[in-house]
Amino acid sequence: MNNKSKRDIFFLIALIVVCAIMARTLAGHETLDEYAKTHSSAEGSESATGSASVTVYDKDSEAAEGNSISGTSTSTATTLDSASPDASSALSTEKVNSSVTNSSSEDSDLDVSDTRVTYSDGFYYETIPDSIVSKITGVSYPENCEISLDDLRYCVMLYVDFEGEVKTGEMICNKAIADDIMEIFYELYDNDYQIESIKLVDDFDADDEASMRANNTSCFNYRPIGNGKKLSKHALGLAIDINPLYNPQIRYKNGSPSISPSEGEKYADRTADFPYKINENDLAYKLFTSHGFSWGGNWNSSKDYQHFEKKIH
Repeated sequence: MNNKSKRDIFFLIALIVVCAIMARTLAGHETLDEYAKTHSSAEGSESATGSASVTVYDKDSEAAEGNSISGTSTSTATTLDSASPDASSALSTEKVNSSVTNSSSEDSDLDVSDTRVTYSDGFYYETIPDSIVSKITGVSYPENCEISLDDLRYCVMLYVDFEGEVKTGEMICNKAIADDIMEIFYELYDNDYQIESIKLVDDFDADDEASMRANNTSCFNYRPIGNGKKLSKHALGLAIDINPLYNPQIRYKNGSPSISPSEGEKYADRTADFPYKINENDLAYKLFTSHGFSWGGNWNSSKDYQHFEKKIH
């Protein structure tokens, strides 16, 4: 072998060594064989994970975008590794349960009467629920009642009692004045106007005297005026009595007064100063009259200071 051949072989060996050193450096000091094995394994793992990935779409993102459960490219997605089937199953189950819960909530909301009209929190009216129909039938609503239940509304309202506590009251009225009732009693409540009790007269066996003695504010009661035959406006759900004990009705017969309830006799003198008295400066008077009601305190033949009624056409 001549000198030229020896130099060529030496140069080739040196070149191979330099290439090996560079390759090792690029591979993080792994051998080429180690590098090939390691990166081949990683790529295979990534490929397997990608092909078996499960995409779960975020519920809130769907709601915001209006997308279906299948999602779109705008939905927020979380990729789960196929090696974690329990996690995938758990999230899937959670999503189904979430949908059932939401559906149940909607169904629950539909349980309330579809006729309900809400004026404000704690103030609404609706057609009379079956439970209330059962309560009033044969009591304030007798068998010979000439007014249809469809013409009446069940009202719920908040009020401030004589102890200054907020209570929930209930009342039945004619549907023609249901909006008036909501607006008036909301204003009374909002101004801390005190009312001792707002219950259905059926809690007093539809006995008007008993309801008045308890100072109960009420509306509907299918009954005549006094002991006569002519129907009261209460029978049509068009009259409301407010704090009746402190604002009694005064009738005159043969020049002698008859006070109802009799326990309200000490409040018959309207020149006297006492609490809960309704007069033309009273908020209840102002609110009812501004809604087109007339006040019994302005009657000529008798005075009914508790009483407000409205004529409808």
